[in-house]
Amino acid sequence: MSSGGSSYGDIHRYEPARESTAAAIAIVLLTVIEVVFVSLFVYGLMSAWASTEFGNMFAGALLAMIFIDLAFILLLYRKEFLPDVMIVKKRRRKWEDLYIREEDKDGVGVDTGNMTETLKRAVYPYYKK
Repeated sequence: MSSGGSSYGDIHRYEPARESTAAAIAIVLLTVIEVVFVSLFVYGLMSAWASTEFGNMFAGALLAMIFIDLAFILLLYRKEFLPDVMIVKKRRRKWEDLYIREEDKDGVGVDTGNMTETLKRAVYPYYKK
């Protein structure tokens, strides 16, 4: 870690993953349940469960359970097995997002002394002096 001011791209905080055994067992059990739900859903599709009103609701509930179970697997994996890393990013000023150079950020002033040239150039951009 850097001392004092952090520069762009420095890792500000790095905490390694906990990698708990309980989380690994929970992920394995949730994966087994996920396989059961997916196989039931595929069997239901092949057996045309969705042709009845109750079967349609049951197939929809199975699909919902598949995604909820997958969400819990991903949540556990992200929390327990991925490191917590915070990288310093440089906040850009608004004029930098428009690809404008710093000296041009205030724009160009209006030249009132040569108004006819300005009008000619506005009407016909290829006008030569």
